[in-house]
Amino acid sequence: MSRTNYLKGYDRKIVEQVEELVTTGKLGDLLRSRYPENHTIRNDKALYEYTMDLKNSYLRKAGPLSKVIYDDKISLSHHALGLHSFVSRQQGRKTKAKNEIRISSVLKFVPEAMMRTVVVHELAHLREKDHNKAFYNLCCHMESDYHQYEFDLRLYLTLVDSGGTLHGRQ
Repeated sequence: MSRTNYLKGYDRKIVEQVEELVTTGKLGDLLRSRYPENHTIRNDKALYEYTMDLKNSYLRKAGPLSKVIYDDKISLSHHALGLHSFVSRQQGRKTKAKNEIRISSVLKFVPEAMMRTVVVHELAHLREKDHNKAFYNLCCHMESDYHQYEFDLRLYLTLVDSGGTLHGRQ
């Protein structure tokens, strides 16, 4: 895997700058200067409350969430940090449909802005299933700096892939 695998699609000059930061060992310093602390959302209950606060602020009319959890099985090798699923279960004669969000456990120890970016992304899927213009407009409505935080999250993942850490834990 390339050290800049998370930056596919970005301008070549940007990728070269990031490669230089990785090579010189300065990528971690850059991210630490932007994000001096990690969030404190460490368990499923806190994650659920955090997600519901965002949902209730921006997507009150969207379908309910039945579950929001950290998931150890979500792997960075599949380039997923979170999953939104619409689960249908048969209970007797009734079919119950539920929205669930699963967030990679890797995100337990990242800055709040990066966590928020993934939660906003997964919440946007409640309204927009595809990654289209409407989807990204909704993400930006919920987090005005969405694109910057997403890029910085990609930088963080690049740092982790190159063996670095942000605040001593991953």
